[in-house]
Amino acid sequence: MSVVLITGSAGLIGSEATLFFAAQGFDVVGIDNDMRQVFFGTEASTAWQRQFLTNKLGKAYRHYDLDIRDRAAIEAVVKQYGAAIKLIIHTAAQPSHDWAARDPHTDFSVNATGTLNLLEAIRQHAPDAAFIFTSTNKVYGDTPNRLPLIELETRWEIDPTHPYASGIREDMSIDHTLHSLFGASKVAADVLVQEYGRYFGMKTVCFRGGCLTGPNHAGAQLHGFLAYLMKCAATGTPYQVFGYKGKQVRDNIHSADLIAAFYEFFQAPRSGEVYNMGGGRFSNCSMLEAIKLCEEITGRDMQCQYQEQNRTGDHIWYVSDLRKFQSHYPQWQLRYDVKAILQEIHAAGLERWQNQTLQKQSFAL
Repeated sequence: MSVVLITGSAGLIGSEATLFFAAQGFDVVGIDNDMRQVFFGTEASTAWQRQFLTNKLGKAYRHYDLDIRDRAAIEAVVKQYGAAIKLIIHTAAQPSHDWAARDPHTDFSVNATGTLNLLEAIRQHAPDAAFIFTSTNKVYGDTPNRLPLIELETRWEIDPTHPYASGIREDMSIDHTLHSLFGASKVAADVLVQEYGRYFGMKTVCFRGGCLTGPNHAGAQLHGFLAYLMKCAATGTPYQVFGYKGKQVRDNIHSADLIAAFYEFFQAPRSGEVYNMGGGRFSNCSMLEAIKLCEEITGRDMQCQYQEQNRTGDHIWYVSDLRKFQSHYPQWQLRYDVKAILQEIHAAGLERWQNQTLQKQSFAL
């Protein structure tokens, strides 16, 4: 028996990874207690995705409704499977800047302490397993906002002569910057993952993601840019744009492309590695550009409300430089650009969003 252990297994990346590795013949052990519902409300619950995985995969998937902050429970699961664990994909997290500021203790305990619990359990009971951590580009804080940016008609763009014109590299400093409390808790986890790789020789990697997205994303206002944007477009829900004239730029990577990167690392793991990971120059958009695409796909005008005040520490322009990862794993390539991602989100989510709207209307009556 070869086991892949996935935390946040009912979430966007976790569910995609669960389906992928089960298809590769692995037994998947999932850990997920639907904290996303606690963070963002019932509409963000991943219970539907957990049920889908259980029904589809049967005995190939075993679910544990556990909190990663519960050190004893996490160690017990890892010890149960021991050396059979070949890979850990750690996606469980509190992912919102705004939510972190409301409850810093919960944010830090989930993001940092939960990661430490997993790392130490793996070191004790499955030290040869590869450990993949979904970190974030927010570890760089607002340093990207000090890059030389140029305002264009629909977006901000970097000076084409700058060394980061191809995207932001891993050599950007994570020090002397405004992270937000969420960014700080993810920095702590990111550094722990690196340290367990370098200090103990474990096969660990941090993928510092930009906007991770896809059709399985339960998008909410505070997290899940493209999924929530398309949901608003399809249901006629007003969408809030925060600052920067709506020209802020993000690179967006489909969950399937990210899992393909995970698989490449798993086949030839390294110790204490760090990669910036997103859509890069292949898949990126501004808020204005994404709104226009949503309108084209849905065939309806969006209701957008603009607030001049940007979110604290929010990036004006962030595009990942993917060349380091591609140099280590040259067979990996992106397949989905922004338009393809939005089309897939729309096709997969339309029925679910309509059902949610009908339920709201029935409750109102």
